[in-house]
Amino acid sequence: MGQINFSGCEIIEMGIQIEKNGRDFYKTLAEASDSPEAKEVFEYLAKEEEGHIDVFQKLSEGLCDYEPKEVYTDEYFAYLRALAEQYVFTQKDKGKKIAEKVKTSQEGLELGIQFEKDSILVFEEMKKFVSEKNRGLVDKLIAEEKKHLSRLSEIKEIVQ
Repeated sequence: MGQINFSGCEIIEMGIQIEKNGRDFYKTLAEASDSPEAKEVFEYLAKEEEGHIDVFQKLSEGLCDYEPKEVYTDEYFAYLRALAEQYVFTQKDKGKKIAEKVKTSQEGLELGIQFEKDSILVFEEMKKFVSEKNRGLVDKLIAEEKKHLSRLSEIKEIVQ
């Protein structure tokens, strides 16, 4: 069994970065969108991601000293690190850069769907590293990301 090599702070910082990238991604798509329906959804999602940043910042209060009680293997941490590194929205300023390359609202919607799926996966893994009393907050974020995924899928059917 290996040592824990992610602190609670690192997990929360990763979450904040994901949400900042999501906000910037959706904001940039909204500004460039040629579809009123897609623009409205992108603006809504940018505001939602802003709210998620606040949730993660609240989670960080007192979490920086928190270390999970469970013992995870080095293999598990290698998986989590790979997941974080491969997920582009954990990298600073990636959301806006990706959105600037989007050519159509349909492409933006497809990327948004992928972003939400990836966020759900990362947050499910992050949940293992927060205290029991904060897991409900992470569950709430996951539920909201699932709603975003549904909304993007619905709009994708409308916008052609």
